[in-house]
Amino acid sequence: MNKIGFAISSALLLLAIGFSCLFVVDQRQFAVVYTLAEIKEVITEPGLNFKLPPPLQSVTFIDNRILTLDSPETRAIQTAEKKNLVVDWLIKWRVKDAKQFIRNNNGADLRTAEGRLGPLVQAALNEEITKRTVRDVLSTDREKIVQGVKERLQDDAKTFGIDIVDVRIKRVDFPASVADSVYSRMVSERMQEANRLRSTGAADGERIRADADKKREIVLATAYKEAQIAKGQGDAKAAAIFSDAFGRDPQFANFYRSLEAYKTTFTKKSDVMVMDPSSDFFKAMKSSGKR
Repeated sequence: MNKIGFAISSALLLLAIGFSCLFVVDQRQFAVVYTLAEIKEVITEPGLNFKLPPPLQSVTFIDNRILTLDSPETRAIQTAEKKNLVVDWLIKWRVKDAKQFIRNNNGADLRTAEGRLGPLVQAALNEEITKRTVRDVLSTDREKIVQGVKERLQDDAKTFGIDIVDVRIKRVDFPASVADSVYSRMVSERMQEANRLRSTGAADGERIRADADKKREIVLATAYKEAQIAKGQGDAKAAAIFSDAFGRDPQFANFYRSLEAYKTTFTKKSDVMVMDPSSDFFKAMKSSGKR
């Protein structure tokens, strides 16, 4: 029994040692093989690999994917015109040389590398922005700033054994203390512009109304003039016709005028007039009575 147990234990021990000598490299990782705490090789190809059992050799894995580092804190940066801007940024980076990365980073911890990389990005961004105005940073020179930061980081990136894939500016804004005053000034400017447009619109409205009233008066005056001319011409023609008719029979003319006078005077049945019956007003009635 002791021999069987010893054989099983030996087999298990050999199996454990065999498994400890095997490791798998994922396609998303670098495998760094250490021999007595010294880097022996870096395996970049995925697959099954062998090493000596611990403590002779050990393996550390490093992520080789593109990683993102966001600005860890928001700091105000002065522009060329001494105005403060708050800039949020991000960079895309990856480990390129695993040996160089471990030696200059004191290990394979990615967070330690990001802690050292963040201040370098911030310093490069400061150097690029301090040469430009607010307008340049906000609109015209943003791509130039990004490219300048990337170029400044290349030497440090080689020292760290990494590659800077991309640099981006996410947000550019004024500090909170300045933003309120800037927004207040913007509101004031917009209110002034709105008031100016309202006053201009009111003046234009008054001018248009005055012009319309003028044209209306001209049209009415022209129409009244033409109406008076037509009326005068009509009255003249009527007077000529009456004159011609009355000239042919003066007695009929007198009788017609008397009838017009009666029509104008007696408009209602209740009208009462106190006059002398022998007056000329009733002459037509007397004549018609005799007839």
